[in-house]
Amino acid sequence: MYDVLVVGGGHAGIEAAAAAARMGQKTLLLTNDLSMIGSMPCNPSVGGPAKGIVVREIDAFGGLMPKAADQTALQFKMLNTAKGPGVRCLRVQSDRDAYKKWMLSALKKQDNLDLLEQKAARILLNGSKIIGIECEDGTQILSRTVILTAGTGMNSAILRGHTSTVSGADGMPTNSTLSKSLADAGLKLIRLKTGTPPRIIKSTVNLEPAIIQPGSEEFLHFSDETTPDQVIRPEEQLPCYLIYTTPKTHRIINEHLQDSAMYSGLVTGVGPRYCPSIEDKLVRFADRPRHQLFLEPERAAYDTFYIQGFSTSMPESVQDLMVHSLPGLEECEIQKYAYAIEYDAVDPLQMYPSLENKKIENLFTAGQVNGTSGYEEAAGQGLMAGINAALKNQGKDPLVLRRDQAYIGVMIDDLATKGTKEPYRLLTSRAEYRLLLRHDNAHVRLTPIAHEIGVLPESAWKHYAALQEEVADGMKALKQAHIKPNTAINERLESVGAGSLEHGTDAYTLLKRPNVTIALLEPFTGIKLSQDAAYQIEVECKYEGYIAKAKRDVERLAKLENVRIPKELDYQAISNLALEARSKLDQIRPATLGQASRISGINPSDIAVLSALLAGQKKE
Repeated sequence: MYDVLVVGGGHAGIEAAAAAARMGQKTLLLTNDLSMIGSMPCNPSVGGPAKGIVVREIDAFGGLMPKAADQTALQFKMLNTAKGPGVRCLRVQSDRDAYKKWMLSALKKQDNLDLLEQKAARILLNGSKIIGIECEDGTQILSRTVILTAGTGMNSAILRGHTSTVSGADGMPTNSTLSKSLADAGLKLIRLKTGTPPRIIKSTVNLEPAIIQPGSEEFLHFSDETTPDQVIRPEEQLPCYLIYTTPKTHRIINEHLQDSAMYSGLVTGVGPRYCPSIEDKLVRFADRPRHQLFLEPERAAYDTFYIQGFSTSMPESVQDLMVHSLPGLEECEIQKYAYAIEYDAVDPLQMYPSLENKKIENLFTAGQVNGTSGYEEAAGQGLMAGINAALKNQGKDPLVLRRDQAYIGVMIDDLATKGTKEPYRLLTSRAEYRLLLRHDNAHVRLTPIAHEIGVLPESAWKHYAALQEEVADGMKALKQAHIKPNTAINERLESVGAGSLEHGTDAYTLLKRPNVTIALLEPFTGIKLSQDAAYQIEVECKYEGYIAKAKRDVERLAKLENVRIPKELDYQAISNLALEARSKLDQIRPATLGQASRISGINPSDIAVLSALLAGQKKE
């Protein structure tokens, strides 16, 4: 008997199992193949727009992905540096082999966690409660809670051209009995599709036509506990390369559209709108003369490239023509052909914001099985599923992050409130408070919560406390440091286009000017701070007014979020509600009035009726 049983060893399963174990739960991670834990069957990278901030949020809870990404990175790059801090994000190119090894090693060292190599066959129920999993060999494993993180492995098929092969991603086996047992238990399943590009041998590529994309030179990291000696040195980072499709590429694809599994009728699942196949791009953006592609290294051995942006489900013979039409790839050798994969997922409208299923008590779902795409989205859900399974076992209320608290909160609220018809991908545009959800302040937002619920290692809490003390002391010192106008300071300011100083002022006020940094002012203030503390202060200072406005907006809407709706409320009996509203509310069963207001088809008048009803019940 376990406290928490996690099915699946992908990015969701890793964080779920590790989080539950850190909270003192006797945990088992069940997976087909231990050597494939943390596998990256698609893009060998971590982070990027919105996703990189999710990784920072995972670190604020003591998760594993940030540390693994830092310590197995081949290249670090901060994106959107010319834009505001609300969209800046870190992305690393990962060594996919080293990443898997790091994760397996970390899980083996984790207290309260067992690992078992076995294939889950079906869920075990006692009435409407899950009590465990039956394995393919008949072994039954009992647990107080179960977290399902099956990824793309349920009833999956690999598609190329007119051929469908029963298989999971990266050569893993598929699992048809597990999704059948979910359907038999009354859960609604949806069919989704995703894909991956070809891999090519680097030594057979002519890089002369490509545009080199180097990494960032400064010390960057996802985890606050990462030190410079744990990451690859700037001069040792491996570059990526930018190339473009050619007219010949487009002609080949257009001539063979009906050979693509996407257009031959073989694909029945819905693909990701924000990460389409190359043939889908050509159809949807027919006016574009070319599309950019990136050649990205997959491992430190630097022997293979991943062609980012070139996902396809064409037959292998057509893929040969397509790849060889690209600049510098005319003679290249394809190591692994691209494919599309179809799989079963659970309709996310069937889960509470805690990620617990509404129909099957004690069953939590996380990752691609909830209809998302991406390692980071999966890891963020896994983290929250592990935390909430542990909290349920402890008899405590679930942790539900608000939309103004975390991108993880935005994602889970979107899934539980709106559902999805396609693989869901996090975007900065999905967050209405993105200036509050920044790369630099993830730990300020979330680490105190993580410490309070007991999921954060003590070393991480001490590091956080020390950094925030440095920030507070630095802020105080800057406000007290008086700078007088003179030739030296004016030359310094003018050199970065920050004007000149006519009257004396404190360093904090001067910091508000564009391009002025704490390091720039150090000769005049004597104040020297760590890179992390300095950046946090600079962002808070320069965007003080905007941040204050965003916080006021949050406060105005907080009233709705604080009004809780009883789980047992009978919406069909509320005669003043529109019929569509009754149906939607009954299906989704929102936890708060705020969540109810975000459901598609719910009007302000419906919210007014609900608000009045709940206020009346409260008085009684």
